[in-house]
Amino acid sequence: MIDLEEEKRSSVLRAFLVGLQHQDEDEATIASQLDELADLVRNLNMIPLEPEIVKVRSNSNVRYRIGTGKAEELAQLAQECEADVMVFDTELTPSQQRNWERLFKGAVIGREEVILDIFADRAITREAVLQVELARLEYSLPRLARQWTHLSRQRGGGVSNRGQGEAQIETDRRLLRRRIQQLEEELALVRRQRETGRKARRRRPVLQGAIVGYTNVGKSSLLRALTGSDIMVKDQLFATLDPTARKVDLDGNLEMVLTDTVGFVRKLPHQLVEAFKSTLEEAALADILLLVLDISSDDIDMELETTLSVLKELGADEKKILMIFNKCDLVDPDADALKLARLRGMFPDALFISSASGEGLDELRSYLAIFAGKSRELFHAEIPPSRHDLIALAHSSGQIYEEEYLPDGSLRLVFAIEKKFQHRFGEFLK
Repeated sequence: MIDLEEEKRSSVLRAFLVGLQHQDEDEATIASQLDELADLVRNLNMIPLEPEIVKVRSNSNVRYRIGTGKAEELAQLAQECEADVMVFDTELTPSQQRNWERLFKGAVIGREEVILDIFADRAITREAVLQVELARLEYSLPRLARQWTHLSRQRGGGVSNRGQGEAQIETDRRLLRRRIQQLEEELALVRRQRETGRKARRRRPVLQGAIVGYTNVGKSSLLRALTGSDIMVKDQLFATLDPTARKVDLDGNLEMVLTDTVGFVRKLPHQLVEAFKSTLEEAALADILLLVLDISSDDIDMELETTLSVLKELGADEKKILMIFNKCDLVDPDADALKLARLRGMFPDALFISSASGEGLDELRSYLAIFAGKSRELFHAEIPPSRHDLIALAHSSGQIYEEEYLPDGSLRLVFAIEKKFQHRFGEFLK
């Protein structure tokens, strides 16, 4: 991976954006993806220049993914714009990156590298730092040759005489592989610790919910609004990398633990999907998914499709899913009437809310309370005075409907509690 950190500190980089349009893609889709790429590079303090869309033929030169003549024209245009870096809204192979850098005489990166750098900037906790470092090293390993081309020019090497650059690459590859192994071992320990925490939560009589969705749709804002917790909320891509779990108190002596997860995005690098699977597994293990969408977004259909595809990859697409359209305060009921009507028709059970204004949050809490209540079953029990632990459990985690002390000091209860705790009351159930 090219290290642009020193250049970022000394000056703001100008990014020349390139989108490749294949025969089965329309230009509007590519333009939308380039708009998102522009937002991504801005998160790295780069200035996106006017993007270029290049049509790709099926028999294009694999050296550049487009014809050589068009590649030379594009590189010259980027130089004339005084761009510091060319950014492709697609994946480039290591050899293609090297070819483009020779042609452009500067840094050339793909969308993957941009997202990896953003994740590196956002990582705070130990697990996120480890995950991002692992993803970056795995991405960098086949691209080491890019960093040593200057040495191969200084001192060539034939079959029997390897140059200094080649020897250095081999040394670096060994070091990278060793570091990757260390990171995998550290992450394995962190994941075991996380699984221990999950098991502890499963033993508690509390349902689990996960907030999922595209990046920057307001997932953290929703969790903060529902729980009143002091959760970091920023208007930026990938503000949340680590899952944040908070308890939500609901009516009827009910509660639920909601977990905020990392946001999804188009063309999320495979290394990051793999690296953050342990984090995203919160969605796969949840009893209900709150799928949040930004109703003010022009790309809401694409964002829904991307989110569902990632959930399918995680095996969480068959979970109970509640569709939530957030940021309703940013739409005009009259100007956006057709859009609202279409979404209400497509998703009649969806909720329309605003985490900022509080609109629809009471309805959401009621929905969650009803869902949590359905996991309970009504029981009758006569509990002796010596079993204060069971009486306390019924009051703290159940809903009491009838309560009467009997002549022998026992307590007759009619209460609702999760069925999995039925065995705790055992012989005292009637």
